[in-house]
Amino acid sequence: MTSDITLKEIQELMLKYYYERDRKRGLYPTFAWFIEEVGELAESILNNNKESVEEEIADVLAWLTSIANLLGVDMEKAFKKKYMNPVPPT
Repeated sequence: MTSDITLKEIQELMLKYYYERDRKRGLYPTFAWFIEEVGELAESILNNNKESVEEEIADVLAWLTSIANLLGVDMEKAFKKKYMNPVPPT
């Protein structure tokens, strides 16, 4: 894998390494971990700690991807559907 990575590749990587553990834990406990990571991101932002912010953003993305995998949601497809052809504001 190169240093460039797509959202699809991130989701596949998380599926490969974490899906079974996440599936055994269950959707709601996995979602709780995601919320905890969002809280840690908020704390890092409030403390203006750039290094910690970067780490927490990575954690939030990882846990969000795990949730998408558990729900069978293709994140790239969902993002494109919602944001690639937005309706102009009125």
